[in-house]
Amino acid sequence: MAAEQKKKFKNTLKSWIDGDVLARFLACHAGMIALVAGLVIVYVGNRYAFQQEQVHIQQLRARLNDVKYEALARSSELMEKSRESNIQKYIVEQGSELKTSTKPPVMIKR
Repeated sequence: MAAEQKKKFKNTLKSWIDGDVLARFLACHAGMIALVAGLVIVYVGNRYAFQQEQVHIQQLRARLNDVKYEALARSSELMEKSRESNIQKYIVEQGSELKTSTKPPVMIKR
């Protein structure tokens, strides 16, 4: 029986060409090959998900910058409109009888 096993597992050039050695290797290590293939699939999927997240983050950063610039523009526009000289000009244009106070403000004490 030992002679049959030696003959069966003999690594000759013919067994390499026929693919017997490769078939035995795959049969012995099928579990490990399946594990490695599964890990490769998980790795590729994880990398794809990471790239998608990076694209999403870049889009959000660009949107944030746009919103910041828009807020800054509106803030400066509001500051311009709320200046005392512009308010007085607006009141005069509207024909209101409001006038600027000539008396200084008074503090009321309790």
